[in-house]
Amino acid sequence: METTKTYRFIISGGGTGGHIYPAIAIANGLKLRYPDAEFLFVGASDRMEMEKVPQAGYKIEGLWIAGLQRSLSIRNLLFPLKLVSSLIKSRRIVKKFKPDVAIGTGGYASAPLLKVASGKNIPCLIQEQNGHAGVTNKWLSKTVDTICVAYDGMEKFFPKSKLVLTGNPVRQDLLDISANRVAGQQHFKLNPTKKTVLVLGGSLGARKINQLVEGVLPFFNEQDVQLIWQCGKLYAEQYKEQSKGQIKVSAFLNRMDFAYAAADIIISRAGAISVSELCLVGKPVIFIPSPNVAEDHQTKNALSISSKGAAIVLKEADADQNFESELGLLLHDEQKQRQLSENIKKLARPNATNEIVEEVIKLLPVN
Repeated sequence: METTKTYRFIISGGGTGGHIYPAIAIANGLKLRYPDAEFLFVGASDRMEMEKVPQAGYKIEGLWIAGLQRSLSIRNLLFPLKLVSSLIKSRRIVKKFKPDVAIGTGGYASAPLLKVASGKNIPCLIQEQNGHAGVTNKWLSKTVDTICVAYDGMEKFFPKSKLVLTGNPVRQDLLDISANRVAGQQHFKLNPTKKTVLVLGGSLGARKINQLVEGVLPFFNEQDVQLIWQCGKLYAEQYKEQSKGQIKVSAFLNRMDFAYAAADIIISRAGAISVSELCLVGKPVIFIPSPNVAEDHQTKNALSISSKGAAIVLKEADADQNFESELGLLLHDEQKQRQLSENIKKLARPNATNEIVEEVIKLLPVN
């Protein structure tokens, strides 16, 4: 009697939601194909993946690992010790779990795990979310089999023969948000005859974006424009009193699909997953990239969209001077809004998760 092999997938990615979310999305995609498959995640023992991955229903092992600090720091003295410790534990994990494929989505924990896996001739795939490759993925690119990317031109970081342009995994509830516009307006108690601006500062909040919005609240009232302002949990107490009338302030938006659907214009940071989601949403966007990230990758993500006439980019250093005028011009230029909307939709890759899953399947051993 023929037996079907139960595949085993080991997945590592973390440190930030931008690495964790794609890892979980890929696991979910593989689970749909192989319901009996076994999954094990490997993360950094003190980072958010240790909470988020079990919430998604998967087992996770933690490594004692962290990156080098860009400033002089006593913590850098521990880096060699942490790396050796993580390589030893990764060898133990790989030997015990015996994965058929190892998958990395960036973050420090994926470096030792994928290095060990590739050294044991286990097929390896990495997924790079940003338009500027991260240190970990650049280091791993020499030994892995497949590199899934979200942007053109990534051969300047990776071996061209290994590249597959797939896009980033995005939430499937964003595939047709136009159907939720009325429900979104009702959810936020909005007037459907007025324009609505959605401001996104991330789950913790972006201080500079919050300060900008606070400074132009009179402008929103003068223009009779509604505002959905996601200020982040670090700033919720500070800004909760601003939530009145047409100004709707939330620490966190539980129904992002409703927020996207209700919005006419969106103001956002330019993290890789946010950018990919906004391409799918297809609304006019003003990106204000965070300058405080590795290799200034948010600016590079945003410029790759704006270079195609698909978004407006406002540098944080120029935002105090230009934010109100840029937003005002866009609010009153229906043609510009349509143009940005049409162009950003062309960049959407709604099947990214399935395309990455297909690349993983190609690496599975033949029974």
